[in-house]
Parts: sequence; structure tokens; C-alpha cells
Amino acid sequence: MSFLAIVDLGSNSTRFVIEKVTIDGQIEEVLRQKQDTRLAEGMAQNAGYLQPAAIERVLTAVRGFYQIYQKYPEIEVIGIATAAVREALNKNDLLLPLYSEFGMNVRVLTGDQEAYYDYLGTESTLALSDAWLLDTGGASVELVGIEKQMAANFISLPFGAVNLAERFHLDADGLLEQRNLDAAIDFIDQKYAELPWLETDQLPIVLLGGANRTLARLDRKRQALPDEEDFHGYHLATSRVVELFDELCQLTLQQRAECLGSEANRADIIIGGLLPLIRLIEITDSKEVIFSSSGVREGILQEYVLEQM
Repeated sequence: MSFLAIVDLGSNSTRFVIEKVTIDGQIEEVLRQKQDTRLAEGMAQNAGYLQPAAIERVLTAVRGFYQIYQKYPEIEVIGIATAAVREALNKNDLLLPLYSEFGMNVRVLTGDQEAYYDYLGTESTLALSDAWLLDTGGASVELVGIEKQMAANFISLPFGAVNLAERFHLDADGLLEQRNLDAAIDFIDQKYAELPWLETDQLPIVLLGGANRTLARLDRKRQALPDEEDFHGYHLATSRVVELFDELCQLTLQQRAECLGSEANRADIIIGGLLPLIRLIEITDSKEVIFSSSGVREGILQEYVLEQM
């Protein structure tokens, strides 16, 4: 038996899991934590540079995780980073302190690797045949076309909840301005139009990422269903998705925060976080979304187990 810790430096949040791995490859999650660190915050307005305050938020989060995982015997630690670090011109301002203070060598995933691990982690836990997979992060969107349980096409696109909100002023205090929303829609549509394999086929869309989980939580709240941490396998009609999105677009920032309740910290980025999904629904004419709690970290874990056997 051994222990594995994965520290995931995302563009909006820093996540941490500890897994117990047995000799025969069985996996048991021991601990899962998340800190909202907004690593991508301010990059759009500052020429692609990570901001000192954002870097310090991540380092503070990792310090807390370090105090936990160092107590486990013979634990292996894997650090991964995604879009914000991948795109940052000053990524070493974060990576070097992580190594010097914690001895952590962080693997900065390419966009294709991030999309592939999303597929690998999701495919291992959901029975998928033909579907689209959409992971909306803080600074990127990973899109995978799944055909007969295989990743036929995959790509990472350089926009997400945080940088869309900042670039198109979708995080303003008052009511959302239609011209800003239209500009964001045009931008996303242009990026999607560059993908010849993206087509109208009415396949279900499998959803990953914090903004999409917030959507699932909001729907359950509207139906007076019990709140859940894990929405894995939860289904929703796309007509319901559009209805909830339109409702959020009619609210001020403060009203969105009140509407989201426990997810109020996403009020400023939720419009940007849901727009890639809304446009994908429009393009593919999908009728259903399926929420997945498995993604990059689970894909990394699957690969790790296979390598150990």
C-alpha cells in the first residue's frame, strides 16, 4: 500500500487529493480539498503575467496542503498546472518557490494533455459511447469529441470563466450589458468555427469544471433537492440549462451572488463560465448534459496506477 497526493494548480482554484493505492491497483480517496485562489485573475489586463497577489494565494493554499500530506508515510506528490501557468510569461515566479519551499516539481500540462486526461478520467467512470466532453476552467476550455468510447478529437481553447469575464466585462456590478455579452458570444463562436469536426449532431455534452458544477447545484436548489458535493452522473435537459443561464443574465452581480448561495464566490465569473457551454449547445443542438466529477486528476491517477502495475 502507498499514498499519492495530487496538487492541481488550476486557473480558478487549487485542488488537493490524497489517494491510497494498494498493490493490486485499487484506489481509495482519503482526502479532498479545494481553495479558490483565482490564479488567472488579472492576467488579461497585464499582458499575460501572473499577478503577485494571485501567486501568494496559491502558495498559501499549498502550504496548508503541505502540512497535511507530509504526515503520510512514503507519500508521492504529483503537482500539475493547467492554463494559467501554461500561458503565463512569468510562470517561474510560481514554479520556483513551489520547488524551493516544498520540493515540488510541477508538471505544466499542454492543452492537448489536459484534454486527454479529462477524457481518460471521465471515460473510466462514465459509460460513454458518443458524446462531447467540455471542461470549462478559469482560463481555458478543453473540448473532446468522443466516438465509440474513444477520443476522436480534442483541443484546448484559451478562454475560460475568469478571462472571459475580465475581457468582456461580464463581471460588472450592475446589470449585464448586452453589447458585452454579444461580443463574448462572437469571440467564442469564432473559436468554435475553426474546429471542422465540431458539428450539429445532438449528442449529449459531458460537463466538467467549477462553473458547470455550480449550474448543477443551482438546478437542484431550484427543485428543492438536497445539496450534494458530488454531481457525478447528474443529467439535465439543455433547455433547462439555457433557462437558468438566461435567468442569471437578467440579474445584477449582487443578485447573482444571492441566487448562487453557497457558490456566491462565482457570481462574477459564472456568465463567462457558462457561455462556452451555451454556445456549444447552440452549435451541436444537444438535448442533454451529463455532469462528471472526474477529470484531469482522475486521468492522472489512472495513468499512475497503470504505470505501477
